Amino acid sequence: MSAKAYVALVTCFNDDETINFEATRAQVRRQVEAGNNIMCAGTNGDFTALTFEEKVHLTEHVVDEVAGRASVIVNAGMPATFETIKLAKAFDRIGVDGIAVITPFFIACTQDGLIRHFSTVADAVKTPVYLYDIPARTQNHIEPETARVLAAHGNIAGIKDSGGAQQTLEAYLGVARSVPDFAVYSGPDHLVLWSLQNGAAGCISGLGNALPQVLSAMIQAYNRGDIDEAERQQAIYTAFRTDLYALGFAPAMVKRALYLQDPSVGASRQPALLPDPEQDARIRDILVRYGILTAA
Repeated sequence: MSAKAYVALVTCFNDDETINFEATRAQVRRQVEAGNNIMCAGTNGDFTALTFEEKVHLTEHVVDEVAGRASVIVNAGMPATFETIKLAKAFDRIGVDGIAVITPFFIACTQDGLIRHFSTVADAVKTPVYLYDIPARTQNHIEPETARVLAAHGNIAGIKDSGGAQQTLEAYLGVARSVPDFAVYSGPDHLVLWSLQNGAAGCISGLGNALPQVLSAMIQAYNRGDIDEAERQQAIYTAFRTDLYALGFAPAMVKRALYLQDPSVGASRQPALLPDPEQDARIRDILVRYGILTAA
C-alpha cells in the first residue's frame, strides 16, 4: 500500500476571529492539488480555540471541498470522553475517512483510563479511529504497550505520533509490525522518510501547510522507489523546519509562514501569539531563502 501524506490543515480566521470558511476551503484545494490529504481540527488547526459547532461546520466544509479527491481525518479529542463521543458521532454522520482522538488534556489519565477512553469512543462510531499522541501539549502519553492493547480493538485503525522522540515512534512501529492493519502516522517533520522506511503508513504534518509541494514530492518519490529524490526532499523539509521552528512555537510559526504567503488565512484566535513585525521579517527571510517568496 502506498504511503500517504496528510497535512494538519490550518483554520483560517477573519479579522474579528470568526472562521473564514472560504479561505479554509482555498487551503484545502491547495493541498489536494499538491497531492496531499487533509487532517482538520488538529493542533495546527487551532482546535482548542473552536467551539463544538464550529468543528462540525468546519469538517462539513472540508469534506465538501475535498469531494472525494483525497482522504479526510478530523480530530474529535476533548478532555472528557462524553464530549469526545458527541463530536465523533457528529463526524461519523458527516462521512470522514478517519477520526483522530487526541489524548485528554488537563485531566491526568492512567494508562487504564486511556484504554477505557479510546475504546469507548471507538465503540460509539463506525468510522475508523486513530489514536493521537502529543504529550507535550496534553501531558498524557500513550505508552507503546497501551497502543498494543488498543490496536486489538476492531475499530482502532492506527496512531498519530507527535511526541517527537524517535524511540517512541520506533516502539509504535513495532506494534504495527505485530498487529495487522494497525497504521502508524508520523508527526515529527524531520522523521517522515525515516518513518516510512521503517514501516509507517504515512505522515500527518503541520509543516506541509507552508511547503505542500515538498511534502508531496517526498512521499511520491518514496512510493515510486526513488529514495535519492525522497532524501533530497526530506533534507529541504528538515532544514526549513529547523530554521522556522527556531523562531518560536511551531504551529504559530507555520501559521505565520503561511500568512506571509497568503494573508487570507488570518491570525489565530487569542490568546495565541500576536504577530510581531521583527519576527515576520525573519520568517520572510526564511521563505525567500527557500524560494517560496521573492525578495522585496
